[in-house]
Amino acid sequence: MDERILDTIRGGLIVSCQALENEPLHSSYIMQRMAVAAMYGGAVGIRANSVSDILEIRKEVKLPVIGIIKRVYDDSDVYITPSMKEVDELMTVRPEIIALDATKRMRPGKRSLEDFFAEVRAKYPEQIFMADCSTLEEGLNAAKIGFDILGTTLSGYTSYSKGSELPNMELIQQLVESGEKPVIAEGGIWTPEQLKHILGTGVLAAVVGTAITRPMEITKRFVNAIE
Repeated sequence: MDERILDTIRGGLIVSCQALENEPLHSSYIMQRMAVAAMYGGAVGIRANSVSDILEIRKEVKLPVIGIIKRVYDDSDVYITPSMKEVDELMTVRPEIIALDATKRMRPGKRSLEDFFAEVRAKYPEQIFMADCSTLEEGLNAAKIGFDILGTTLSGYTSYSKGSELPNMELIQQLVESGEKPVIAEGGIWTPEQLKHILGTGVLAAVVGTAITRPMEITKRFVNAIE
């Protein structure tokens, strides 16, 4: 693992620039401009979805990229980089970090995380992989099977973690205190004050997405406050 990549993002803000097909800003060019704005604003990294978005972002942005591919399969609830197909696609553009769902849910083809990631690690031994987890148990398991970074990305998004208060400070603190792997906090960070507090817990870095790059959701938040 290239520790220089971790040093580049250490203590900083990573901005998630994503828009799905059903969202108003779905466009690789628009995501590139979002990423450029984040870079000018002082972000240390970008989280991006799809090969096309990453290619477009890299034309203008030289920050480390956490790459994912969101894809739905009929036989699994896992949708963040769910199979080797998505990993292979991402490796054509070699993002500095690849994130994938590291929950206990079965993957497409009824494969376990352990079986799947053993194959991934054997195929790409030098790549940095981030585990998107929803519980402490999943984070500890991800560290055990060889992930390089632990993320709190999926807290609240699995059936058994629904209702978790976000940002999930307890999970963030538990993963940091475990000392197993560097931790990237992600999920539900809405204010600069929350970000500052989280970065003080000892995490490697933190990801903010919706609060910066999803104006439809930001607008809803304001509208809901006045209704």
